[in-house]
Amino acid sequence: MNFFGYGEQDFIPCECCGARAVDINHVIARGMGGVKDNRLDVIENLMATCREHHVKYGDSPKWLEYLVKTHAEKINMTFEKVMKVINNL
Repeated sequence: MNFFGYGEQDFIPCECCGARAVDINHVIARGMGGVKDNRLDVIENLMATCREHHVKYGDSPKWLEYLVKTHAEKINMTFEKVMKVINNL
């Protein structure tokens, strides 16, 4: 939320469809139970999603390219830069 200047009271749009985001999706999934450190909690790996798109796209490797392209555009980075960051997580 800080990256975009949002507060908790703000309407935060789903990065996939523009509906109200209710989840933070990890592009590279944390897996059940998460990881012991917060290395996956970087803006390149965190995208706001509505519940429908979190369920549809989350934790599915077949959607990785779509998610990275969509998210890279929202955070004003190139696809290649986001991939480089998340590949090093």
